[in-house]
Amino acid sequence: MAPDIGPSALGPDPAWGDEPEARPAPPAWTRRRRWRGLVGAVLRPLVPRGLLARSLLIVLIPLVVTQGIALQIFYGTHLDIISRRLAGGVAGDVGMVVELLSRYPVQEERGWIFREAAWRLELSLAFEPGAYLGRPAARPASLPLLPLEEDLENALRERVRLPFDTDWQSDPRSVIIRVGLPDGVLHVEAPRKRLFSGTLYVFVIWLVGAASLLFLAAALFMKNQVRALRRLAAAAEAFGKGRDSGPIKPEGAAEVRQAAAAFNGMRANIRRFVAQRTEMLAGISHDLRTPLTRLRLGLAMLPADAQEDAAAMTGDLEEMERMVASYLAFARGEVLESPVPTDLVALVREVASRSAADGPAVAVEAPDSLTLPLRADAMRRCLGNLIGNARRHAGRVAIGVRLAPGWAEVSVDDDGPGIPEASREGAFRPFASFSAGGTGLGLTIARDIARAHGGEIVLGESGMGGLRATIRLPI
Repeated sequence: MAPDIGPSALGPDPAWGDEPEARPAPPAWTRRRRWRGLVGAVLRPLVPRGLLARSLLIVLIPLVVTQGIALQIFYGTHLDIISRRLAGGVAGDVGMVVELLSRYPVQEERGWIFREAAWRLELSLAFEPGAYLGRPAARPASLPLLPLEEDLENALRERVRLPFDTDWQSDPRSVIIRVGLPDGVLHVEAPRKRLFSGTLYVFVIWLVGAASLLFLAAALFMKNQVRALRRLAAAAEAFGKGRDSGPIKPEGAAEVRQAAAAFNGMRANIRRFVAQRTEMLAGISHDLRTPLTRLRLGLAMLPADAQEDAAAMTGDLEEMERMVASYLAFARGEVLESPVPTDLVALVREVASRSAADGPAVAVEAPDSLTLPLRADAMRRCLGNLIGNARRHAGRVAIGVRLAPGWAEVSVDDDGPGIPEASREGAFRPFASFSAGGTGLGLTIARDIARAHGGEIVLGESGMGGLRATIRLPI
C-alpha cells in the first residue's frame, strides 16, 4: 500500500500553524462584501421596487427623522424646562398661601388671603376646618403618571413640605390640590393653563403641516417625472412588440427629456434602416426575375437532344423563382402593413380553411375570439408557411390557439418525422430546411414575422408524434 502523504502525514505546516485560529483572517474587502450582502438580504424585501415609491421613501425618511429629532429636542429640553418652571410657580404660590395661613390664623385675615390669592394668583381657595387628609387613593394602572403631574408633585413636595394630594380627573379645566394643615385641609383649585404651555401644539402643527406640504409637493413632482418614464417604457415596449405608435413627446426633467429624444432618434434610425434594407433586398429579388426569365427562355430554345438536361435546369429555375416570389411577398408586406386590432382566432380559421385545398382539412381548436394588434397579411403568411411545412412532411395537421400569462399561443402540430432537438434552432436559418416543393425560407420568414410582432416561434415535440411549431404573441 502506498504511504500516506496527506496533510496529516506531513505534520503541522509552519506557515499556517497547528490551530485554525492561526490562519489569517479574510481580507477587509471580503468582510465588507459579506456585511453588505447580509444587510442587503435583510433590507431588500422591505424596500419598494417602483421608482415612485423609492423616491418618495427617500424624501419621507429624512422628513420623519428630522421631525423626530426636532420633537425630541423640543420636548426633552425646552418643554421639560418650561413644565418644571410652571409647576414650580404654582407650587410656590400654594406654599406662599400655606405660609400666610399659618402666620395669620385669624378668620378675617384668612378671608383677605383667599381674596388676594384669587385675584393675584388665579387660585380658588377653600378651607375645611377639622378635616384630615387621609392616605391618597391608589392610582389605577390604566392612568400612568404623566410628566406634567410628576413635575407638579415634585415641586409641591419641595415647596410646601406638608402632606398633599392632587386630583386631575374631577375638573378638565383645573387641577385640585389638597394640603393637610394642622387645623384642617386647604383646597386649592389651580387652572391648568398655568401648568401647560400651548406652544407644543403650535410647534407640532407647524412641523407636521410644513412637512406634509413639502411631501405632497415632492410626491406630485416625482409622479410627473415617473409618468414620463412610464410613457417612455411603454413606448419602448410597444415598439419592441412591433406596435409603433409614433414618436413620444419629451417631457419631465432634462435627463428624461434627453432619454425620450434619444428613443425617438433610435426609433427613426431603426425604422429607416429596416425600410432601406427591406426595399433593397426586395429590389434585388425583383431584379433577379429578369435574368431568370432570360435563362428560362434560353433553355426553351435549346435543341431537342438537350431537352433532358434542360428539364433539370428548368426545375432549378422554378425553385429560384419560388424563393424570389416568396421573399418579395414578405418584403412587400413588411414595408406597407401596420398593426391593427385583428381577431386571431378568425384569422387562424381562415388560413386553415384555405389550406384545405392542398390536402386534408386542418383541425382547429381555439376559443371564440381573441383580438390582438396584428399585421394580418404577414400573420397569414406566417401561418401559411408553418402549415405548408407541416403538410410537406406529414399527413395530419392540427392548429390550437390558447392563452398563457401575458401571451397568446398558436401551435401547429403534425404527425411527421419531426426535427431532432439539436437541429431545431438551425432549421430557422435560411435554406437550412430546403426540401422538394419548398423554398428554404418558410421558417425563416415565419420567425421574422413573429419577432416583428414582439413574439417568437419555438419548435418542440407534438402530441401527434411529429413536430410542434408554437407562435407566441404578446397580449
